[in-house]
Formats: sequence, structure tokens, C-alpha cells
Amino acid sequence: MLAERPTHGHELWVELTRRQVWKWAAISRPQVYYSLKKLEAAGGIRRARDRDPALGPERTVLEPTASGRRMLTDALARPEWATQRPPSPFLTWMVLSWQARPDDFVAQVERRRQFLLTHLAEDRVALEAIIDETWQNSDAAMIVRLGIQQFEAELKWLNKVQARQRPG
Repeated sequence: MLAERPTHGHELWVELTRRQVWKWAAISRPQVYYSLKKLEAAGGIRRARDRDPALGPERTVLEPTASGRRMLTDALARPEWATQRPPSPFLTWMVLSWQARPDDFVAQVERRRQFLLTHLAEDRVALEAIIDETWQNSDAAMIVRLGIQQFEAELKWLNKVQARQRPG
């Protein structure tokens, strides 16, 4: 986002929140500030005075350096962006679930179903907001749409899990 425009750290977090970045990236407010400090220490960003007098004389914004822009493009070329699978705690639980009590198994599957339904509803609202702000096929819209499709596929899979006969 700093590549879009120089931004104050708090403004960066507010904009990430407004864009509902948590729908497609695991990021927290402390991680943002930690990352900004690391980027500044590595020479990837620098402090620049904000020219808006209404914000106060000591207000600073952060902007990428030429080195920082290179760091970003180099990082985006790394193969692991396209070759890793994120582990899902629920899938790990499924592998171990043969050891669960039958009632607990049913309860966990239902919890997962409710989780998926809740997030599907939220993601559909987020998708509409993203489309309103950008366009139908923006990168952000495509990513949220993929998440929706993954949740829908998992719901269909959960129906099969629930319908099967389990030993014990």
C-alpha cells in the first residue's frame, strides 16, 4: 500500500481495515507496525514530512525507497508464493477425528459448517463492497471470490463427510 501512496502508519492500518484485508491475508495491527519498523531498518521505507499543515508539524508519513521497491519486486518473484499449501487446522482435526467421540465429531463438523456459512455471508458482503470500490474483476474481487468458492466447495464436502457411515 505504501507503493500506492506515502502513508502514516495509523492511516495504513485504517486503510487495511477498510479494505477488509483479513479476508485474504493473515495480518494483524502489531504485524503491520513490526513490518514497518523492519522495512525502515532495512532501508525499504523512509520517513518523509507530511506537507499538510492541518495534521501538525511533527506528522510524518512513510514512503518506499528505490531499494524498497526493488525489495518488493524481488520478493514477489520468489517461487514459494505459488508453491505452498496453507495448512488448515480443521483438516488436521479431520485426520485425527477417528479418535474423537461420535457426539464430538458431529459437533465439530456442525461448528465448521456454521463457521463456513458465517464467513460466506461476510465474504459476499465484502465482495460487493470491493466491486463497488474497484471493479468486477479487480485482483481483490477475484481473491475474495476464490475464497467464497473454496468455502462453497468445503460445504459440499462436509455434506459427504456427514452422510458417510463412520465405524464406532
